[in-house]
Amino acid sequence: MIVYLEKPATKEEIKKASEEFGDYIKIVLDIRKEVAVIGGKLHADGEKVLIEKGSTQKDIWGGGFDLATGLIDSQAIINIRPQDENDSMEILDPEIRKKFLDIVEKFLK
Repeated sequence: MIVYLEKPATKEEIKKASEEFGDYIKIVLDIRKEVAVIGGKLHADGEKVLIEKGSTQKDIWGGGFDLATGLIDSQAIINIRPQDENDSMEILDPEIRKKFLDIVEKFLK
């Protein structure tokens, strides 16, 4: 299930978001607005929700959160954007990656 967040996730929201993959939650953020979509099968699903809510592509980045270990990753197919000098699934820009990781911690830890 996809959950849209404007503030830190509740335990119930995290439980809903983990229905697809158990201990792993996909997360898509608008790093400018600091809003998130967690859960779902594809990062593209979360990206679509954020765009529908007014986010712009350049501000949207994806990754995941492992509930069992607390580890955050910043890898998603939606991150592959040669036009934004990101030709990898990983968020390559250190400032964008740090902001992404900080926002994930705010929402999920």
